[in-house]
Amino acid sequence: MNRQKYGLILIPLSWLYAFAVGFRHMLYNLGILTSKSYSIPILCVGNITVGGTGKTPHIEAIIRILKDHYRIAVLSRGYKRKTKGFRYVFEDSKAYEVGDEPLQIKQKFPDITVVVSESRRKGIEMLLKQSEPKIEVILLDDGYQHLAVKAGAYILLVDFNHPIYEDHLLPYGNLRERVHHKSKASIVIVTNTPEDIKPIERRIIQKKLELFPYQYLFFTHIEYKSPVVVFPGQFSAIKYSFIKCKYHVLLVTGIANPQPLKNNITRFAIEITEINYPDHHYFKAKDIEYIVNEFQKIDNDKKVIITTEKDAIRLREAPNNEMLKSLPIFYIPIEIDFLYNEKEMFNLELIEYVKKNQSISSIYKRKD
Repeated sequence: MNRQKYGLILIPLSWLYAFAVGFRHMLYNLGILTSKSYSIPILCVGNITVGGTGKTPHIEAIIRILKDHYRIAVLSRGYKRKTKGFRYVFEDSKAYEVGDEPLQIKQKFPDITVVVSESRRKGIEMLLKQSEPKIEVILLDDGYQHLAVKAGAYILLVDFNHPIYEDHLLPYGNLRERVHHKSKASIVIVTNTPEDIKPIERRIIQKKLELFPYQYLFFTHIEYKSPVVVFPGQFSAIKYSFIKCKYHVLLVTGIANPQPLKNNITRFAIEITEINYPDHHYFKAKDIEYIVNEFQKIDNDKKVIITTEKDAIRLREAPNNEMLKSLPIFYIPIEIDFLYNEKEMFNLELIEYVKKNQSISSIYKRKD
């Protein structure tokens, strides 16, 4: 939708949305609705905008930092799943049962606990009842607006390409809530930052964000890894030739913003044909047939299909996926990295938070 074109309609709707969000916060501030705290360390990773800010790769980065020191659980609502209630996520779960992002996390980190629940309170309480393994840290995936639970620490993700200080409330803009609600975050991360950002640009962003002294600011960028086969055992040899060869790429995505991936694959693409689906799209039989037909239309012997890691999970479950197994189809894993050599500082902040809150937790347990 062209938001400027429909501004006369959308701006008043944004005022109504602002009233609704403000009224909800007021109910919690007055104690009419209550937020519940827990003695276990809870880290919430989220944003105040709609659209992709890179929550999943940042949660995966936090898991890598903490998993060798603590028993971790990830709690997600399981966005776009077709089930309800509390569920454990297993390596062989289906995306439609638990959501593609929780399943991706579980498959990458099989030793940690991953659960989904619309009610974060119920999810946390079910995890606390779990006897083995006894959870020591809970990561809340996208719980920034979930006021019924008060996390111990909030990590706010802000997209470099869509700064919150230039945005507006829904539906005229992308903000889920007013910018001043960034104040509850102890860590703010500017995501999708260009690696060649100049120090003066960093200072400008820092100034415009108007953070408080207690808030740490970090900048991260996406690292794209080597392509990996979607269906193991298929075309494994070809992945080593991406460095030397150029291909006509059929790019198949069902994510919020495929442009950064498109920019990256120019390293091995002589031409790119795109098929874009909505974010978290569940592929149907007709989608698979269309993808195969579009691939076969490409008049080039050196051609491949490239997709994202999340899309690969849903493609493996799609009807007619046998049609894809004979084709060279790959996904590109992503990880985040910190700019300005600040990864160590971020690691220390996380571990310090958990240590401090574990001490508080042990005091509560002794009182019980």
